[in-house]
Amino acid sequence: MNIDRAVDNFIDYIASEKGLSKNTISSYSTDLKRFSEFMSKYHITDVKDIKTDHILNFLQSLKNDHLSSSVIRCQVTIRNFFKFMLKEGILQRDPIHILELPKRAKKLPQVMSESEVESLLNSPSLIKNQERQIRDKAMLEVMYATGLRVSELVTLTLNSLEMTVGYIRVKGKGGKERIVPVGDAAKEAIAQYLTQSRPKFLKYNTDYLFLTQQGKQFTRQGFWKLLKNYLKMLNITKHITPHTLRHSFATHLLAHGADLRSVQLMLGHADISTTQIYTHINTEMLKKMYDKYHPRS
Repeated sequence: MNIDRAVDNFIDYIASEKGLSKNTISSYSTDLKRFSEFMSKYHITDVKDIKTDHILNFLQSLKNDHLSSSVIRCQVTIRNFFKFMLKEGILQRDPIHILELPKRAKKLPQVMSESEVESLLNSPSLIKNQERQIRDKAMLEVMYATGLRVSELVTLTLNSLEMTVGYIRVKGKGGKERIVPVGDAAKEAIAQYLTQSRPKFLKYNTDYLFLTQQGKQFTRQGFWKLLKNYLKMLNITKHITPHTLRHSFATHLLAHGADLRSVQLMLGHADISTTQIYTHINTEMLKKMYDKYHPRS
């Protein structure tokens, strides 16, 4: 099968059946387009003619072009591509299976201190527009109370809320639904937003929970901009993104005695090993605290 056609089939498959995010699909597409273009230099147009050496040369070319950060991602992409080719019966052998994936060093994510989070949650009071104050406070409270991804936050609907029993129904990656508890502070912020702000923002018939002043669904970029503005007001200079609130949610829960399995379920991690990184963060934080305050550290 022609490489470009095989790539198109693979992209159609992951888009329609795997439930991957648009960003992930875009990354796969970019990697395979680069791979296909490299193969054309060898005058290889059929996937059956691709050899292990060709793949090694391609990965080496990425390093030579100072794209070493893309090597691991490309290798994962190509590995999944050939798995699909085998599954479809297009190939009888996998030219990449003998290559070991290089181990990526785990980088501990940035987290906010509890006092920094407290300041951030109170920061909407610094602006004059009361309707925005109430909405922004509700969004920040929900993010920290639930550990949602920002994409999950902005796609919440009125039907997502189960405030009488205190939880939110969230649709995460791959369309998987999970139930996340909501604390009293976030419940109060949502209730105030629903009664005092949302009716004033509502200009169209929409079920989306959080709306802009134009009555449209809030976007990920909009929330990122909102967060940056409040961090600037608070003179917090460390690199904080919307995902930092998710990291902080998990880290603070574990620091206060939550069990790892419960945190995994709330975050919507498929594998508990993904959640375990937060135990490493707590260990690092304890070590820093010890070094700072113990008289004989």
